[in-house]
Amino acid sequence: MTLAQHERAQLAALLTDLGPEAPTLCGDWSTRDLAAHLVTRERRADASVGIVVPALAGHTESVQRGYAAKPYPELVGMVAEGAPRWSMFGWGPVDRLLNGTEYFVHHEDVRRAQPGWEPRELPASVQDTLWRVVGTRSKLALRRVGCGVELRRPDGTSVVARQGEPGVVVTGEPAELLLYLFGRREVSRVQLSGPAAAQESLAKADLSV
Repeated sequence: MTLAQHERAQLAALLTDLGPEAPTLCGDWSTRDLAAHLVTRERRADASVGIVVPALAGHTESVQRGYAAKPYPELVGMVAEGAPRWSMFGWGPVDRLLNGTEYFVHHEDVRRAQPGWEPRELPASVQDTLWRVVGTRSKLALRRVGCGVELRRPDGTSVVARQGEPGVVVTGEPAELLLYLFGRREVSRVQLSGPAAAQESLAKADLSV
């Protein structure tokens, strides 16, 4: 089972357990809204573009509202079922490349919005997979940061994501570093070290891609 398949199944189960009105880390989206977003992304190519192109966001929101209006069990079933074969996201290589990260982050968006959450103990193979994504994501997410940034695993493995002085070191498991790079700063279990000015610069930076 791929990371994308595993995270999809786990997220669908959690959405079912929590019901349609549970909070998420995605702004004011409920679990119903997040499920509708995922279905829109995978099943409506005409609308999914609006997720990243602001000028088309209105159409995306309209389509997403339509999915959100479906009975919740049906909506979650569509999440669990995955992308249709005709969808780009239903193609194996794309599923592995893009959906693993998408579903991991959104799974944590739901998990970590609930009281009493704790980080999952992920297999080393999953952490290694996420570490590769960290290296790619960091180049884009940190491009506007006004300081140097080194990302470091607890075992000392590191990558210099951005050159510059002063510099800050962000240490954590790959899963936590990835969530940090996706803007989930408040719930990511990472440690920052380095000059206060560098830490402040990173804390204020826009990490959106």
